[in-house]
Amino acid sequence: MDEKHRKPEWVPRDAGKEFATRVLSAGTAPGENAVNNASQPRRARFSAAEIAKGVTQGNRAFLARAITLIESNSPRHFEDGQELVRLLLPASGNSVRIGITGTPGAGKSTFIESFGIWLIERGHKVAVLAIDPSSSLSLGSILGDKTRMEKLGRHPNSFIRPSPSGGALGGVARKTRESMIACEAAGYDVILIETVGVGQSETTVRSMVDFFLLMQISGAGDELQGIKKGIMELADLIAVNKADGDNILPAQQAAGELNNALHYLRPATPGWTTRALTCSALENLGLDKIWDAVQGFLEHGKNTGIFAERRQDQVLQWFESLLTEAVLNRFNSDPRVKSQLPGLRDRVQKGELPVLLAVKTLLDEI
Repeated sequence: MDEKHRKPEWVPRDAGKEFATRVLSAGTAPGENAVNNASQPRRARFSAAEIAKGVTQGNRAFLARAITLIESNSPRHFEDGQELVRLLLPASGNSVRIGITGTPGAGKSTFIESFGIWLIERGHKVAVLAIDPSSSLSLGSILGDKTRMEKLGRHPNSFIRPSPSGGALGGVARKTRESMIACEAAGYDVILIETVGVGQSETTVRSMVDFFLLMQISGAGDELQGIKKGIMELADLIAVNKADGDNILPAQQAAGELNNALHYLRPATPGWTTRALTCSALENLGLDKIWDAVQGFLEHGKNTGIFAERRQDQVLQWFESLLTEAVLNRFNSDPRVKSQLPGLRDRVQKGELPVLLAVKTLLDEI
């Protein structure tokens, strides 16, 4: 490939037009490449209603455009983005929302690709929202997830989108929730939300999904070491991945240890018994058992009313979290608070003023 059309290193060697990114040499002048050619027509601008129509018709290009608008941190995009969400809401809510987290090296991306293709082959449409809590400048896991899921990404019944954290009101929680609404409105009936398991990301994902899957691997010494009790209590199912070849027996032993530990923990869902099982994303083994567990969980949830209650609680939690953040943002942007805050922080740090009194002083200002 000549220098003019060279693709970035992260683009698969045999990639087609779905990877439109190209690398421009430092000496490329405007007009020498279609990307910088001012004579090219500007990208058409669509109203929220037009984008919503394209999304509900299952157009992946409009879905990508919708999520870009929703995720925008620009204040001028906020009203259009929220109007778009309002238009899409009636067509959403008909998917199975599955959160997936796990230890580094557990094979989450390989599992998601194998599981996604397995589901598509059985008539489902699968969307993957990969939460990346790292800097949007360093890219973190975004490009890695996109390339590792190359086969799934090329399938017409799939959609993969990273959700960068931070920025606009609500951060990753708001963006991922609203992106999920857009995917559901586009007809995706299985939404897989992946988190790399950093900080509060597991709790955030747990608050927006129906089913939470924790991925583990064997061969790391004591299988219970390094697994936080809080994460295990969030899980509806634990899957010990890479149960293939010489690792089948160790994986089975790891699942046994985890099942023993789960007996002493409170289940994430009342009336549901969280258990551990084995799978191999590389060889597509155990994927049917995982899906059977999801289906059994949904049946349990619908029969007991837990499913509907959880969905209602999720919306209420979303409202409460956004309200809290909005109040805090407005408080911090108040000119009276801004003028007092630096001095109060300095006095508190030096021990000259009690913390509670400093807080009361700020509250009295507004």
